[in-house]
Amino acid sequence: MALLHYRRVERRRTGRATMCINMLVYGEDAAGEKFRYWTRSVSVSEHGGVVLLEAELGIGAVIQVMNEYNGKKASGKIVAVRSTKDGQAQASFEFVAGGEKFWSMCFPPAGAKPLRRFLARPVEGN
Repeated sequence: MALLHYRRVERRRTGRATMCINMLVYGEDAAGEKFRYWTRSVSVSEHGGVVLLEAELGIGAVIQVMNEYNGKKASGKIVAVRSTKDGQAQASFEFVAGGEKFWSMCFPPAGAKPLRRFLARPVEGN
């Protein structure tokens, strides 16, 4: 059996889940220009997430996010910005206010180790 992703030590406050949720992101960029656009999450955690960006935002920028699925709104702060191979920008953000139950899901407790998942090897036929 092959072992899929397994970390020995989890450094995050809560685990991340790969989840695509439609979101409205709005606020002001560094130049003071207001922006408002629909995007989607790449991954989520209890304390924030990663979204695809259209506006150029720097670390520390404050954004407002709205979850299209449940209509909940929260404030967040950009903590990292990365470029993907496709040329898109992904921004990691953490909730500043209103992040409780924003994703409408439960996350494992802090310090929980990830589950081991095994892939079954195909049985060789005669």
